[in-house]
Amino acid sequence: MKDRSIIEKTMHFLVHNSNLVTVIVMCMVHATLLLFMLAAHVTPLVHFNILSVVVYSFCILLCRIGHVMPVYFSIFVEVSVYSFISTYYVGLRCGTYCFLFSIIPILIYFGCFLFKGSKRWLIVIVLFLDFAEFAYLYAKYSEILPVYIVEPGLRLALVLFSSFVMAFATIFYNMIHIYSSEVEVISLEQKNKQLSADAHEDALTSLLNRRGFLPVVEDVIRSGNGHFCVSFCDIDNFKRINDSYGHDAGDEVLRHITTIIRREMHGCDICRWGGEEIVILMKDYDMAVAREKMEYLRKSIESNPTVFFNKRIPATITIGLEEYNDSYSEPEGIIKIADQRMYYGKQNGKNIVIYEDIQADPA
Repeated sequence: MKDRSIIEKTMHFLVHNSNLVTVIVMCMVHATLLLFMLAAHVTPLVHFNILSVVVYSFCILLCRIGHVMPVYFSIFVEVSVYSFISTYYVGLRCGTYCFLFSIIPILIYFGCFLFKGSKRWLIVIVLFLDFAEFAYLYAKYSEILPVYIVEPGLRLALVLFSSFVMAFATIFYNMIHIYSSEVEVISLEQKNKQLSADAHEDALTSLLNRRGFLPVVEDVIRSGNGHFCVSFCDIDNFKRINDSYGHDAGDEVLRHITTIIRREMHGCDICRWGGEEIVILMKDYDMAVAREKMEYLRKSIESNPTVFFNKRIPATITIGLEEYNDSYSEPEGIIKIADQRMYYGKQNGKNIVIYEDIQADPA
């Protein structure tokens, strides 16, 4: 796991600093070529590689301040000019034309970020120019002796180095492209999961909303797995709380009561039905157990006021309770009866549990 974390951190750094890494590598490549040309005594290319190192050093500064566009074209121009001049001085057999192929992944990878829409034809143009230069060099210099004859051992080293740079560029930019694509896919999957959760959850309380709750009740009805009860809860005088303390305080009261319900009704499915209304599905509860549990919940909420900016805000709830029977074929049926009983409790004193159509427990 630790090794994986190191790899992920490294890949994350390379992806998010790929411009800077590219110009640093290009600078190192020309510093290496400078040593090759010193060993081969090719003075013009020694001077050109010194100039290239200076150019890429300046490109490093441009990358650090976010000016990527001039860096992109600097890489294309510098490599094009170097390939032409180096082929003229040391010939095709030294393999310096390979640098024309090594920048193809760079031109495509960064071009896709820099150019959008119709501007992406610029990528096609620079790729065409890149290949056209290779074709020209191969056609013109394949039979012409170079200005400088590089000894075989050093020539082989130059060919291997140029080929390595070409292979490295292809592997590196494909690797970071694959990694960044995988990260993007994972990010989209997480966003889709969050959107799916948001579609079935209430944003304020993280309870189920109606869309998420009704299928749960329907599944229980369809499964025929024993008894269950539904309670319909409504916070008493919630409008007065909002008017007296403000809507932020009202939200905090709702969150606080939700927390108590979650704690006391662990294992139950809880839904914010709308506004200050909360519906609870109590699987495997009969009416006697549900009445006792709802009465305990009512008292817990009554005795635990919400603390909001050093103010204690008391709140109570009225609860309508109904037990499932075979007459209910849809979730809305049993929820409607629990709602009607809750409403009856609202009209008859509040802070009460109503479990029959006309009968109530005393507050």
